[in-house]
Amino acid sequence: MGMESNMSDLMSNSAPREWVINAYDGFEGLSLQECNREQPKATEVRIRIEAFALNWGDSDLMLDRYSFSFTGFPARVGMEAAGIVEEIGSDVKGLAVGDRYCTLPYFYDRQGASADTLIIDQSYVTKAPEGLTAVEASSVWMQFMTAYFPIVELAKAAPGRNILVPAGTSTAGSAALQIGRMKGATMISTTRSEANRQTLLDNGAEHVFVDDGGDIEAFLRDVTEGVGVHASFDPVGGNFMERYANALAKNGHLYLYGGLEGTYSSPPFLAMIQNSLWFHAYSLFNYVEDPAACSRGKAFVYKALSEGTLRPNIDRIFPMEGYVDAWRYLKSSRTTYGKVVVETGAMEQ
Repeated sequence: MGMESNMSDLMSNSAPREWVINAYDGFEGLSLQECNREQPKATEVRIRIEAFALNWGDSDLMLDRYSFSFTGFPARVGMEAAGIVEEIGSDVKGLAVGDRYCTLPYFYDRQGASADTLIIDQSYVTKAPEGLTAVEASSVWMQFMTAYFPIVELAKAAPGRNILVPAGTSTAGSAALQIGRMKGATMISTTRSEANRQTLLDNGAEHVFVDDGGDIEAFLRDVTEGVGVHASFDPVGGNFMERYANALAKNGHLYLYGGLEGTYSSPPFLAMIQNSLWFHAYSLFNYVEDPAACSRGKAFVYKALSEGTLRPNIDRIFPMEGYVDAWRYLKSSRTTYGKVVVETGAMEQ
């Protein structure tokens, strides 16, 4: 009765709402509360959030296991959203009130997007792609921009290039497979479940290693006909790279962008020495902070979406009140993959 009554009261109240945590308790510590509709400063905009997407990095951040920490509490989470611009600061140029914009992934500190309203600097917003709903528009930038730079600009995906994408059912992994296939590279992926093989093949993998602890190094040498892997886009971390590093081609590249095993291990130095490998600790945030790089990434994604070569894939949509349930679903043993998105239902005031 108490929780249902509180939710009903919040929904009927015209004040905007926000999901916050008050300690590093993980998503189970999230609480829904009212918040203020703040005024943007000179270079900021205020957006009425229509939908925001869940990302694994937000889950790690709520446990203080991410690449940055909150500077204090309470704190919102979420770096990916779409909504309507309601008000702009005095120095904002080129943005129109009433148009739909998306947030770009950024170091958001305590001001995440898990709310009905958001103040954000103009540097971290971009026009919503044409023809997409708010839910779809909220789901594209993290996955496709994360994959674009290492696959296209760094690994130089092209015919004759062999690229490994471990844990390819993740949204960034799926995007990497799609983008690599677009560019003609031979894409190779891994999964822990045979049931995921066809999903990976459909998303662009030419070869799939079902990891039951077997010899991935031998597998990679076989499917590349001894050439080796030119680049790996790895979200796993731990000791996983040690298992396949010797299957990389001479002067190959290891791009580490996550720690799904729960730890960021040391690079596989012996294999790197023996094979003249390059190790690159990768984060999309650094490219978003670079205006020229960010423009290149956005241009690629806009073009691919308009041509239909990339498409948003939404797995499931939850209402604003179901944010914690959305996290439980994301962390469950899913049989379908794609973005999990929260639709706020926020109305114009």
